[in-house]
Amino acid sequence: MSLRINHVTKQYGNVTAVDQLTLEIQRNQMFGVLGANGAGKTTTFRMILGLLDPSEGEITWNGQTIAKRMNEKIGYLPEERGLYPKLKVVDQLVYLGRLRGMKKRQVIDEMKLWLDRFHVPEYANKRVEELSKGNQQKVQFIASVIHKPELLILDEPFSGLDPVNVELLKKAVLALKEQGTTILFSSHRMEHVEELCEHLCILHKGKAVVHGNLRDVKRSHRKKNVMIHADFSLEFLKEMAGVLHYRETQEGAILQIADESVSQHIFQAISGFGFVRKFELEEPSLNDIFIERVGTEYE
Repeated sequence: MSLRINHVTKQYGNVTAVDQLTLEIQRNQMFGVLGANGAGKTTTFRMILGLLDPSEGEITWNGQTIAKRMNEKIGYLPEERGLYPKLKVVDQLVYLGRLRGMKKRQVIDEMKLWLDRFHVPEYANKRVEELSKGNQQKVQFIASVIHKPELLILDEPFSGLDPVNVELLKKAVLALKEQGTTILFSSHRMEHVEELCEHLCILHKGKAVVHGNLRDVKRSHRKKNVMIHADFSLEFLKEMAGVLHYRETQEGAILQIADESVSQHIFQAISGFGFVRKFELEEPSLNDIFIERVGTEYE
């Protein structure tokens, strides 16, 4: 079972929002899609959902072309939330669950399980507008998964949540993955993508500029980081060949280097100056890779 996006293009007049995008997301994968505003993420998600038709190419789930009748197999948490503020939580979820082919009793049973999981069972009979923004987001998440979709699309799921609720939602997402749900996930927080996703795609102007297994993507990136904690100034390393970027820290410095071999020269250069408490060669962060390929910081 897999989601296949095959040479998909979406044009709006003279504007190309998605350009010859090809991806394959396997069952039970957590797949991260990254990109600055206007990169084509939301357009891609809407084409997967069948809300937009590709100008070219094809999108299939388990070998079948995506169609509106597949609504019961797909869950979607949009970046812009869409709950009815005057409805009680239970009425909201029953309405949305019934649209996905569930019976009222099924919805209520699943709702109770999810509200208990999020430690808010008392919210069932509250109106949505009475809840905090974070708790409204929990309800929106429940609405996207209550029908037990095979494919789940999460667009900025942690936006606006405090750290405690972020951890609650992370655990819920990981549990769904363990149960076999295929999850397509976007976030402005790189650390969330690095923590949760095994595979990723970075979109830039509708094109996939990075695509693959996260570990392989990081290892194939020639530029590395060196973290040094030392009791003497490291500023002289700025001028060393192969040092691309130098950032001073409270305990020493972090250097971006052209490739792994430069770290040996750095180690030799500092070894006679004094006590070195830490010297660590690190893979580049996802943020480093994103900035290099897209040319902008992504926060």
